[in-house]
Amino acid sequence: MKNVFRSVALSSVLMVGATTVHAQSLELRFGHVGNPGSLFSASAEEFARIANEKLGDKATVQVFGSSQLGNDTELLQKLKLGQVTFALPSSVMSSVSEEFGVFEMPYIIKDREHMKRVQDAIGESVFQQAAKAKGYRILAYWENGFRQITNNVRPINKPEDLQGVKLRTPKGAWRVKMFQLYGANPTPMAFSEVFTALQTNVIDGQENPYAQIWSAKFQEVQKYLSITDHVYTPAYVLVSDKHFGDLPQDVQDLLVEAAQEAQIFVYDTAAALEQDLLAKLTEGGMEVNTADKDAFIAASKPIYDEFAASMEGGAELVKSVQDQAN
Repeated sequence: MKNVFRSVALSSVLMVGATTVHAQSLELRFGHVGNPGSLFSASAEEFARIANEKLGDKATVQVFGSSQLGNDTELLQKLKLGQVTFALPSSVMSSVSEEFGVFEMPYIIKDREHMKRVQDAIGESVFQQAAKAKGYRILAYWENGFRQITNNVRPINKPEDLQGVKLRTPKGAWRVKMFQLYGANPTPMAFSEVFTALQTNVIDGQENPYAQIWSAKFQEVQKYLSITDHVYTPAYVLVSDKHFGDLPQDVQDLLVEAAQEAQIFVYDTAAALEQDLLAKLTEGGMEVNTADKDAFIAASKPIYDEFAASMEGGAELVKSVQDQAN
């Protein structure tokens, strides 16, 4: 009889364990590098709100910002391993697949409406296919935003003002090439390391959208803010194609809906932050100037030529993106 009770007890434990494992598989973790107050943080939290409302008791999305689950490169690997469900990479995608390098071309995206048209026209046929070839899937296009330059050396009005400036860039080859072309000394570095590197003068400056500059408190360790708008960086709600495909179909469908619905919030919030945060950064003591964008555009031609020459179909991809500008 005791053996019977032990067998029943053991069976109960195993059943509880199986239920727990199943429940844990539907606790869907969203990792990103944005700090509280950043566009990434607001975007991911809004997605989680929408998704959890849709999902009910089917699954729960939990958000982990501030690189808690790793930097962008680590999060890409954790997607593959099934350790996180969602990540929000931006510039780093150009190191995943060469097609994403087109968004690293200076001034190629004019505004958010242009980006929407690019997404609708070639998002599925070009960028989704490129992501899937590497084992990923894009659920929606959000944004990191239009990038500006901060530094402690001098105001940046023209490319030649960057001569010799030690500038942090994301880990994407084209951003490095671009700033080398402009005369800077670019240093790829994880976002989580940038504040300390600026504070200790390991680097002179960095380039990011206003929301990242403000939320990371770079204004505390940077003197000059130069409005260049040199690159618009999309952000991608990215999942593992394999692991996401293992979720129940209804859960997949609801998550895709939530990610795409959140895009409206992301774009509206990004536009509002541009105005609000520029004012706050100015009031915070940063010396602000508007750069000569025509000079930067003129200096950028070689980077377009190199992209077109280095990637099969590169010139056609650039034209496809540019054709959606109007």
